[in-house]
Amino acid sequence: MNRRFGLFLLIAFVILASSACRGPAGSGGWRWERKAGSSLALIGPGGPLWQFHYGADGDHVHFHPLQTTDGVLLTWDSPPDHLWHHGLWFSWKYINKVNYWEIDPKTGHPAGRTSWSNVRVSTGKNLEARIELDLDYRPVGETAPILTEKRTIEVSRPDGEGVYAIDWTGAFESAADIVLDRTLPPWEPGGAFNGGYAGLSLRLAERLVDREVMTSDGSAETWANDRYRGRHIALDYSGLVDGRPGGVAILDHPKNPRTPTPWYVIRSAPMSWFNPAVLCYEPLSLHPGETFVLRYRVLVHPGRWDAERLQSEAARFAGEHQ
Repeated sequence: MNRRFGLFLLIAFVILASSACRGPAGSGGWRWERKAGSSLALIGPGGPLWQFHYGADGDHVHFHPLQTTDGVLLTWDSPPDHLWHHGLWFSWKYINKVNYWEIDPKTGHPAGRTSWSNVRVSTGKNLEARIELDLDYRPVGETAPILTEKRTIEVSRPDGEGVYAIDWTGAFESAADIVLDRTLPPWEPGGAFNGGYAGLSLRLAERLVDREVMTSDGSAETWANDRYRGRHIALDYSGLVDGRPGGVAILDHPKNPRTPTPWYVIRSAPMSWFNPAVLCYEPLSLHPGETFVLRYRVLVHPGRWDAERLQSEAARFAGEHQ
């Protein structure tokens, strides 16, 4: 009897150890899919968990899809109402009054070009990835950039809950006298109710319903024109897709300019979108050689999160990146 029990324990241990090595949360079948010069994806039993696109023909590098480990799709790429929305992406709105955000219908590209080079992609056996690239910003037709950026993106392995992190860091340096600006917000003369955005943005999935917006200070309650604005160290946008809950949180680092960040959130009939809007309340002027860093953590998770969870995650992020 003792020998049989010992054999049973040995077999159970081997099965558990094998399962734990195969992928996130003890599930198997995970692999990397890399297309040289184009994209990197972590593929699981239900398809891509996440995919990063950096092909030279794009207007911005971006993540799409972002899914939970149980298959809830949380992003939308190039929706018909805003073709320039690309899942999770970063774009300035205006630099020296040139639009880097929206597509010029005459050319099919923004008037301000965001270009990237020297892309370095590395992956680990534990399903973590690191992406580094150099970016420059210049008006169409100009050869010299007016702003440069060194961007580092680190994606973690999903933990036991199915949560994974995308740590997004952009180190910017001005190459000229520039003003980073936005569509004027509604409280400024000539402003519009949809003004005040620029930077890291997330367009959530078309099929997301029963949407909730939670901040590190509690539920977002004050809405005007289907928009929420407030300053917080973290914000989470969640909902249901085919009856299953999932969400994405973004954490603001305490050393970012103008922290705690202003948020700009849309929860309208056609659109679920949010942005840590560093330029919301005022533009940012830079002289040649001046620098600044923006650092965010994006957390993709199943279920819904409350303010306490956001506070805990923000404290952890701040402690890891001092």
